[in-house]
Amino acid sequence: MQKKYVVLCLFIGMFVLLYNSMSFSTEEKTKSEDYVGLETCTACHEQAYESYSKSTHAKKAIPGSPANKNQCESCHGAGAAHVSAGGGKGTGIFAFGKKEDAKAKAKRCLACHEENKAQAFWSMSKHNSAGVACSDCHNPHSSLDKLLKASQPELCFGCHRDIKSQANKQSHHPIKEGKVSCTDCHDPHGEFGNKMVKADTVNELCYKCHAEKRGPYMFEHPPVEENCLTCHTPHGSNHNKLLAKKVPNLCQSCHDWTQHPGTAYTSEYGFGGSGSVSSRNKLIARSCLNCHTNIHGGSGVGRRGPKFTR
Repeated sequence: MQKKYVVLCLFIGMFVLLYNSMSFSTEEKTKSEDYVGLETCTACHEQAYESYSKSTHAKKAIPGSPANKNQCESCHGAGAAHVSAGGGKGTGIFAFGKKEDAKAKAKRCLACHEENKAQAFWSMSKHNSAGVACSDCHNPHSSLDKLLKASQPELCFGCHRDIKSQANKQSHHPIKEGKVSCTDCHDPHGEFGNKMVKADTVNELCYKCHAEKRGPYMFEHPPVEENCLTCHTPHGSNHNKLLAKKVPNLCQSCHDWTQHPGTAYTSEYGFGGSGSVSSRNKLIARSCLNCHTNIHGGSGVGRRGPKFTR
């Protein structure tokens, strides 16, 4: 019985291999008849060929590149139907046209780039679910150093205009100055983390540059340990140090009854208000931070540690 089972498995395996081989040969024969070759494409699309010839995709030294396959037709599809129809828009099945959806465009790119670790999480990325195509950001005819259609952050700001507005505020990461790029923090092709950040958590991302805020401290400030974004906005703010609110209002979001001050710093308790004089001095200079300077964590002795004071 066991011998018959083994023979049956071998027979099924041979049948599958033979079927796949026949299908592959038929497919290749059909495709080869539809390809017109590089010279035919260049005859009409000379300018497109000039840009393609200078691109990474035209380098035969790169294994698996279009130059080692069917040149233009590796990405744009077989051109026989396009040629027989006399060319022109709407003739043929050429890829990357306005009528082709983003997923179809991405599928053509991933046919070669799927195994690249940079595209490992593309299928679960926000850009993919939002219908962003590879060709919306990349120009496949450009050289590797100019593969993007525009430099950062202009390319990203084309869609993320709210982030552009934040980056133009008085306190901001040096994005527009060119010292920090969007891809230093985000992976446009997808990541496990929220907002496609290049770290497991927001804090781990921030610590890559702000290592001095990591600690360790004897006394941790809970919001610092939990999430940097509790107090800071990552792209820009109208308050110093990228703070989400101006101090002391930010501090009083949590410290609204314990210890001092116990009273919100409203207009009544401001410089021109009728409140006590002792509350007015809390608005001077850096406010709460005048005394509580070690706000990210303290290691001081006595009361200084847990109070984060100097």
